[in-house]
Amino acid sequence: MVSHILVPMDDSEMAETALQFALETFPDAEITVLHVAGSPTSYMGGAMSLAISDDIDDAVAERAEPVLTRARELAAEAGCKIETEVDLGMPAKTIIEHASEYDQVIIGSHSSSSTLAERLLLGNVAETVAHESPVPVTIVH
Repeated sequence: MVSHILVPMDDSEMAETALQFALETFPDAEITVLHVAGSPTSYMGGAMSLAISDDIDDAVAERAEPVLTRARELAAEAGCKIETEVDLGMPAKTIIEHASEYDQVIIGSHSSSSTLAERLLLGNVAETVAHESPVPVTIVH
């Protein structure tokens, strides 16, 4: 029985679709939404602002808040409650590290109609999580 679900969520429509799927399919499960703020690297423009922030924890929380607010709104619309978590790191690796604490991961992925760049970036995260997760993964398009 699936009783504890991890739903990684960014600000994409596919992530919202994954959360809605989890809420509808497993209304009695404990659902945790995880937002992973990408760790700063020389080629990740948005994450570079984290590197120069005076307080990285505050910067990560600030970046995650719109995503988590939307997740709470979707849960409220479905009549459910969710837990939320924020972490800093490479998204796929961080999701996989968290996955062992759950029965299942439900993750959104870009559809074939997305741009090549979108499929390579977010599709790659879902694919990596699906291949390396210690628990079952459902990919929602």
